[in-house]
Formats: sequence, structure tokens, C-alpha cells
Amino acid sequence: MAQANFKFLIWIGLLSCFVVCGSAQQGGSNCIKANAKSCADCIQAGPNCGWCKNATFLQEGESTSAQCDDLEVLKTKGCPPDEIENPRGSQAMPKNKEVTNRVKGAAENLKPEDITQIQPQQVQLKLRIGEPQTFSLKFKRAEDYPIDLYYLMDLSYSMKDDLENVKSLGTSLMSKMKNITSDFRIGFGSFVEKTVMPYISTTPAKLKNPCTVDLNCTSPFSYRNVLNFTSDGNLFNKLVGDQQISGNLDSPEGGFDAIMQVAVCGSKLGWRNVTRLLVFSTDAGFHFAGDGKLGGIVLPNDGRCHLDNNMYTMSHYYDYPSIAHLVQKLSDNNIQIIFAVTQEFQPVYKELKNLIPKSAVGTLSSNSSNVIQLIIDAYNSLSSEVILENNKLPKEVTIEYKSFCKNGVNGTGDEGRKCSNISIGDEVSFEIKVTANQCPEKGQGETIKIKPLGFTEEVEINLEFICECECHKDGIPDSPICFFGNGTFECGACRCKPGRIGKLCECSMDEVNSEDMSGTCRPANSSEICSNNGECICGQCVCRKRENANEIYSGRFCECDNFNCDRSDGLICGGHGECKCRECECAENYTGSACDCYMDTTPCVAGNGQICNGRGICKCGVCNCTDPKFTGPTCELCPTCPGVCAEHKDCVQCRAFNRGGKKDTCEEECSHFSLTPVDHREKLPQPGDYKAQSHCKEKDIDDCWFYFTYSVDSNNNAIVHVVKTPECPTGPDIIPIVAGVVAGIVLIGLALLLIWKLLMIIHDRREFAKFEKEKMNAKWDTGENPIYKSAVTTVVNPKYEGK
Repeated sequence: MAQANFKFLIWIGLLSCFVVCGSAQQGGSNCIKANAKSCADCIQAGPNCGWCKNATFLQEGESTSAQCDDLEVLKTKGCPPDEIENPRGSQAMPKNKEVTNRVKGAAENLKPEDITQIQPQQVQLKLRIGEPQTFSLKFKRAEDYPIDLYYLMDLSYSMKDDLENVKSLGTSLMSKMKNITSDFRIGFGSFVEKTVMPYISTTPAKLKNPCTVDLNCTSPFSYRNVLNFTSDGNLFNKLVGDQQISGNLDSPEGGFDAIMQVAVCGSKLGWRNVTRLLVFSTDAGFHFAGDGKLGGIVLPNDGRCHLDNNMYTMSHYYDYPSIAHLVQKLSDNNIQIIFAVTQEFQPVYKELKNLIPKSAVGTLSSNSSNVIQLIIDAYNSLSSEVILENNKLPKEVTIEYKSFCKNGVNGTGDEGRKCSNISIGDEVSFEIKVTANQCPEKGQGETIKIKPLGFTEEVEINLEFICECECHKDGIPDSPICFFGNGTFECGACRCKPGRIGKLCECSMDEVNSEDMSGTCRPANSSEICSNNGECICGQCVCRKRENANEIYSGRFCECDNFNCDRSDGLICGGHGECKCRECECAENYTGSACDCYMDTTPCVAGNGQICNGRGICKCGVCNCTDPKFTGPTCELCPTCPGVCAEHKDCVQCRAFNRGGKKDTCEEECSHFSLTPVDHREKLPQPGDYKAQSHCKEKDIDDCWFYFTYSVDSNNNAIVHVVKTPECPTGPDIIPIVAGVVAGIVLIGLALLLIWKLLMIIHDRREFAKFEKEKMNAKWDTGENPIYKSAVTTVVNPKYEGK
């Protein structure tokens, strides 16, 4: 029992060791594969890699890269924890102003720049390669936030009736928007088409009046800014009332030119850093990049402002912008666009909406009478959704988003960038994870900006990359340790100058393959360089690394290793020693080439206190029985000796049942064990209940079987458990046997009688059927006697007709 417990503890210890070593190996594999030549290379290999800066850490034959390994592995190899370089990333928030809890009417004096809807505003991250830094971003829609709305209208001839309704838009929209914000401004612009063929007619008369003779229209133009942003609704109505319809030849309009100018000419139109809305009203399709070739225009749109006296002057010079170009400029200038289009062109502009984030499409009535409600509905739709976007990331950095929206709705991936159904005053949060994958080439910092689409506020993230260790600052340039100044001694190792290699930078690249140097890497009387386990660099063996980080070659000629020692039970040195230079150094109480011989005699001690019960020799913790009759862990078993059952049969019988050969001398001869009766055989002790136990089945003089067990407890006291009732054979029961025989005879007779009766019935039926058949086949003679003459003569009158 003691031996079993001891082995169990040993296996538990070994299993724990394997788990720890296995995890260390898995984590340290990237560190080993990095083949780091300096502390900087090491910490860039992975977040679990550390560098031992202790100059005496390396063994003979190990390369400088062995100073880089998993943190736990370095500790197990003997590197003091305070000598391990393991810088970690960090974060700080220089600007972290709380979001504004503004109530309409209670904070009228707040300027737009004093309202905060996103928190934090600035974050500083120190990034270790492969180690992500995570921070939370909070967004809250402020109540009574200022709005600038620019109404951009198609003034082609088909929009004639719409212009009349737009003329009163200013005051009406001002009145409605007061329910949303107390700070609202509106601007107005119009567009038609590029002023070149084939988009318009260039004849002098048509240039002056593109409509019919009886209708007076204004000259065609590409885009005109009619009114800068103003809070005066009456001024809007007056200037819009002065506008006239124009005309063009083709159905698509040049609206993209106008949208581009509205987006990029912010200073000339008067955009503020507030919520910016652009309403694009038309009843036709649109031209886009490439269509300018019809008019001989091939230069791509440059995305710059070209307004002169409120007119777009370069429509004949630059092509229409592409959709992607518009998306970029609208996003850069935080403009949310609302397409107010007729039912006919709804499908086209809905597809366009899918390409432009933070945009909306509304159905414009045939005469634009519903434009105010359309704008309000579209604004509510746009403002109820927040979508985060970031500027172009540095190639060294990746970013991940996770959203925590209203009602417990969370999102990851692309869905982690946005939250929907946000009302004024609602607060949502995002989790931003930034990870550096490599160090920048020049080591400079980077900046990332994250902002909600359609909002001017943003979060500025300043990135600083951890690419050097702290001990780098204490490096000694041109150190004499590094072969007369051929390197910098830092972090316990030489960082060689370009063109120099070796642990101490003692060799130039030109000398690496020199035959003279390779000669010092061969043992005497051997042609193998570094025992075929390494490379000769600068006259010194640098041992090869193995895939398993715990297996190491060492020695001057890499002739030693820690994994080719003798094994026992599949374990190096039996798990009881350490493999050094292919020989086992055994732990205490162990010996042998594989440390598989346990010198302690405790496992050999029998229950009576004797070693191997005095019948054998204890060797390596195991009994070698000298008497061939005995076997077992302590030579306690003797298969050929008289059985325990037979030996104690009479005593058990006399004590349990008061019968047997020792009935008269029971008290004198059978008191050496304690007796415990049990009710059934199932109640007898089972294997394992006692350290020595025999199950017995014996027959007494009456041919009855009785069952018992003979056991020895931990104190070497004999214990007998016996079943109370023997199993005795019983005589036959005559009455059931006789009754059974009689019943059998009767049943057999009845069966035979029934069978005879059945056969007779079948026979009779067959005979009757045969009789019937013969009766039917009988033929009787019905002929007349030829001698017989009847006395009656019948005469038939041939003339008689029966009348």
C-alpha cells in the first residue's frame, strides 16, 4: 500500500512537470525561432519573450540568441527575475473630458466647440509588438446640438414646379427645426450641367435661353452657390424666390460636380464644425467619372474648390468625380447627405446610398411639397446611428472594434463599429483594441484618428512603439569586451557592428569560412566539425538549436546534450535525475544508468515489519524473492503452499456453525482470528478492502457449501467474514414428481385419443367423398325391349293445324 502511494505521488509530480514544460515550450518556440542577436530583436519576437541580460547566463557552446526565451523558461534555466528584460505596453489619456450633459434651453451660451460628445479625446499608447492595448470610447448625443443644412437643388427644366415650393422652404424649415435645435442655419445652391456639348446646346440662342421661346429661362451653369449659411429664413426665401429654371439636353444631371464643391468649399460657404447636412434634390440620374469623355473632358476631378463669384468655373476642365472620391470628401468634411429624389429614381439612389456611409434617401413628391418632412425624417434616421471610422492605418498596426449598444446589443467585426437606434441623451460605448505587428522602419511614432461619421469630434491616438529594451540606454559603444571595440556591449551581450559576427564580434564576415578557424572546432582525432551538432563561427562552435526548446546541445565542440541519456519508463533518467552531457546525475536515493534503481527499502517492508517477509532481497525498491515458492511485492504469496482456505476451513466451521473436525477443541485452536458473520455472499469484503485477502468456498461433512474470506488488516490482525447460512443440497419433492408423471400420462393419452379421432374423421370424409364420386359416375341402361309392342297407336292428322 505504501509503495502504491509513493508511485502515485511520483507520477503526479512528473505530470505537473510535463504540463509546465510543455506550456513553456509552446510559448517559447517563437522566441527561439527568432534567433535574436540583441535584446531589441528578442522583445519584438513576441509578447512572451524575455531577454536575460546576465552576462554569465550562457553555457559554453550556446549562441547569444539563447539569452532570448520564454519568460518561464529563462527562470527555470537560472536567470534571476531582476535580470530579465520584459518591457510591457501602457496607455495614458492626456485629454479625457467628460461628455456634455446638455439640456435644450439651459445652456444656450455654450459654443459648438465646447460641447463634447465623444470621450476620450486623446490617447497615448505604448505598444509592444504582439501585445494589444485596449481602451474604451464613449459616445453620447448631445441635446440641442447646432445644425448647418445646405439645400442643393437641381434647376433643370423638369424641376420648374418644385422651385415654387422651395421658395418658402426657409421659414418653414426654420420653424420645424426649432423642435430639434435652437441653433440652425441654412444655405442654398443649385446645379444644372457642364456647359459643353453634348450636355447642353452651345448655340448662342440656347446659351442665352435654353428653354422654348415662350418661356424665359436662365443660362445653363454647372453649380452656383446662391446663399451662404444663414439663420435668416426670410433671406433664404427671398434669394431662392429670385432663382430661375434653366435647361440641358440629356437626362442625367451634373449633380456630382456640385456635391464635390459643396463638400470642399467649406470656408467659402461658411460650414461650421457642427452637424453638417447636405440635401440633394433632383428628379433625374447623375453623371459620374468617365462620362466627361463625351464632352472631350479627360482630366480626373482634382477634389479642390474652384468657386469664383459663387460659380464653379472648372466644369469644362475636370471630369465628374467618382463615387469613391465623393465618399472620401464627404467623410473628410463630416457631411451627411440626404438624397431627396422622385419615386422613379428611388432604386438608383438607394444603391448609391449603400456606397456612401451616413447617407439617406427620401421620396420627393412630384412638386417637392413634402421636402420639409422628408428632411426631418432623414435627419432623425441619420442621427440615430453612430458609425466609427479611422484614418488610414500604418502598415505596422491593426485595430479591432467591439460595440456595446442600447438594450444589451453588442457587435464585433464590422458590426463592432456602429450602434443604431440612438436617441438624444443616449450613451453607448466601444472597445478599441490596437495591436502593433512590427516596429516602424525609422522607429518614429504614428497617429491614428477615430471619429463618428458625420461628426466633427474625433479621438486622436498617438502611438509609441517599444522597440528597444531599457538596458539599451546603458550600452557601452565600442566596448573592449566586444573584440577591441567591434560592437556595443549592451544587455549582457555584444551587439556587433555591420560586417562583424561572433559572440564577441571577434570575426569579420570574410573570415567565417576560413579552414584555419574551422580546425579549432574539431576535437582531437576527429573530422566532425562541432560534432555535427553546430556551426563553426569565428573558430568557435555555435551549437544548433532544436525544435524543442528544452533540448540543448552544449560543450566546446557541441558534444554534450541533455536529451540522449538512458531512459526508464519512457522518461529521461527515469524522471529521477538530470541529464548532463549524456549522463544521468541521479537524485537522492536513486542510482543506475537511468536513475531507475530506488535505494530506499521502504517499499520492501512487509506488514510484519520484515524486509520481503524474510524470503528475499530488496533491490532498487523491489523484492527479489530467494525462495522460488514465494512471490508478490513482499514475497507474501505462495501459490503451491497449502491454501489459506483449506488451512482455516475447520476453525471457521466450528466457530460459525459449531460443527466440523475441530468442534470439540474450537476454543483452544481457533481463537487466532476474529469472526464477523454476514447475511449474503455480496456482503463479503471485496478486493482492495484489505491488503491481504482470500475468498474461500468449502464443503462440510453434510455436503453443504459455506463461504468466507480470510483477511489481514493494517495491524496484521486476522479477520474472517463468513456467510451465516451454508448452501446445502435438498432432497427431491415426491408429490410434485408423481403428480407431474400422472398429469403427463393423462395428457399424453388425451393427445393420442384426439389424434386418433382426428384421423378417423379424415378417413370417413375421404370414403364418403369417394362414394359420392362413384355414384355420380354410374351409368344405367334405359333402352326398350325390342319384342315389346305397345297396344296404343297414335295417328297424327297432317291437315290438323291445332285450331
